[in-house]
Amino acid sequence: MSRSRLAVALAMAGSLALAGCGGGGGEQGTAGPAGEPSAGAPAALKAFDVNVVPRDRVKDGGTLRWGIDEYPTQWNINHVDGNLANVRSVVAGMLPSPFVSDEKGVISGNADYLTDGRVTATDPKQVVTLTLNPKGRWSNGEAITWQDYAAQWKALNGTNPDFRVASTTGYQDIESVAKGKDDYEVVITFKNDFGDWQSLFAPLYPKATNTSPETFNTSWLNKIPVTAGPFRFQGFDQTAKTITIVRDDAWWGEKAKLDQVIYRSMESDSLVGAFTNGEIDVFDIGPSAPDYARAKSTQGSLVRQAAGPDFRHITMNGESAVLSDVNVRRAITMAINRQAIAQSDLQGLDWPITLLNNHFFMNTQEGYQDNAGALGTYDPEKAKAALDAAGWKLSGQTRMKDGKPLNLKFVMPSGLQLTKSEGELIQNMLAQIGVQVTLQTVPSDDFFSKHIIPGNYDMTAFSYIGTPFPVSSGYGIFANASTDSKGERNWNANLGRIGSPEIDAAMQKATAELDLAQARAATNAADKLIWEAVNVVPLYQRPQNVAVRQTLANLGARGFYDLKYQDIGFTG
Repeated sequence: MSRSRLAVALAMAGSLALAGCGGGGGEQGTAGPAGEPSAGAPAALKAFDVNVVPRDRVKDGGTLRWGIDEYPTQWNINHVDGNLANVRSVVAGMLPSPFVSDEKGVISGNADYLTDGRVTATDPKQVVTLTLNPKGRWSNGEAITWQDYAAQWKALNGTNPDFRVASTTGYQDIESVAKGKDDYEVVITFKNDFGDWQSLFAPLYPKATNTSPETFNTSWLNKIPVTAGPFRFQGFDQTAKTITIVRDDAWWGEKAKLDQVIYRSMESDSLVGAFTNGEIDVFDIGPSAPDYARAKSTQGSLVRQAAGPDFRHITMNGESAVLSDVNVRRAITMAINRQAIAQSDLQGLDWPITLLNNHFFMNTQEGYQDNAGALGTYDPEKAKAALDAAGWKLSGQTRMKDGKPLNLKFVMPSGLQLTKSEGELIQNMLAQIGVQVTLQTVPSDDFFSKHIIPGNYDMTAFSYIGTPFPVSSGYGIFANASTDSKGERNWNANLGRIGSPEIDAAMQKATAELDLAQARAATNAADKLIWEAVNVVPLYQRPQNVAVRQTLANLGARGFYDLKYQDIGFTG
């Protein structure tokens, strides 16, 4: 089955963002063009814009300076704290992914790591057999074998909740991962059908990472100990906030064109200045009209734009004192004029201002349907009535209940004008129904790690960065909590801390469905339940706006397309 979208990695730069939980490096589907536009999609939107240039026309050597807007500390992307878009941007050139996606979301095997990969049985159980490239080696000299796949499955399948995983999607449906005819044949037997099987093990980490909760949780903390890609890790500079990766001469595939890539972290509002001053060569603008205009007018540069599986949204914390009541969350949603926020965010970006009313499918994808119902309509009067019914009565200009005011804390990262503007708009909108909103600015490096992931907030806004798999990659965002060995609830990638067995069951049905039409129907059924629960409130499909030097090849706004890091370089 080929479905198309979502992911939680943080796509910072123009807007802090999270990366998808399912599928990485190869973020893909199984049988068709998951990312194909739906009828009526704006014709001008590009599927991808990366300045594709053949390798023989890309210069050998050089340094690429890549601007990012957060300095991660956890480099295990499967860990809840490492599930960031910036982490994916760095490790994608250093770690294996068995499958890759083209710009249409069509998946194929990654020949650097895989010589064959297919479903080899469906009755009585789904069996997938992967034949690994025997040339594959980790940077410590060890071969990449079936044992690496087995260890990652055991860590991510949810049987031991002390592994602080971002998502168990797909891995929880596997019964066994076994050795085939030799160390380079991986036989994966599923206990439940899983249509998005090509999204798994991307990226793949060495078995030592996944041997115990301790190694999983800590061995990639401020470390990148082992790699297996066209680039290898060279070092961190905590003072300059840079991460440097260099060409790996032991790489068995086509050699990287660049000598090195230096990722430089700075506040979002500083990135465009660094770009215009010639200090960095590429950065993700996100939906920032002023930065878009500045980057576009910079001599020798341009902005590459594409329609990707990414969306801007508002998230509410279901474990906060006030928002634990679903009726209050519904009232807040109806009191927010999403169209006004979208217009404010997107004006000046040459992008259609269209509301997104689905958590899984983008407006430009097959399968999209509006499931928002009454919650998708701006209706402050209905919101007031709902708050009255929930016991929040107006006292002066503020609603009160049990002697306490209805006051929500909206947390936003420093240096990001987009989120600040969204917070101010929401503050004004909710004041009209008697709800106070306190705006709290926190350091961008702490935004996710110290506030959003631990649940120290009431409301916030950021972007989810997607993949060609609509449910499996977004599953963790909406999945119910698990309980660890200490009896504590773990929400993993579900930052809104709102879930239910019914939502889990609906998503499981969607991921297990192998018929494309039925899979889309099941996905939309799950989406309706998520709207009713009010966790993530979508705003709009986020434009991928990436500022680049004109001479930069094979990098830009990628949509569903998986970048070939070894081909990135300069033409002049």
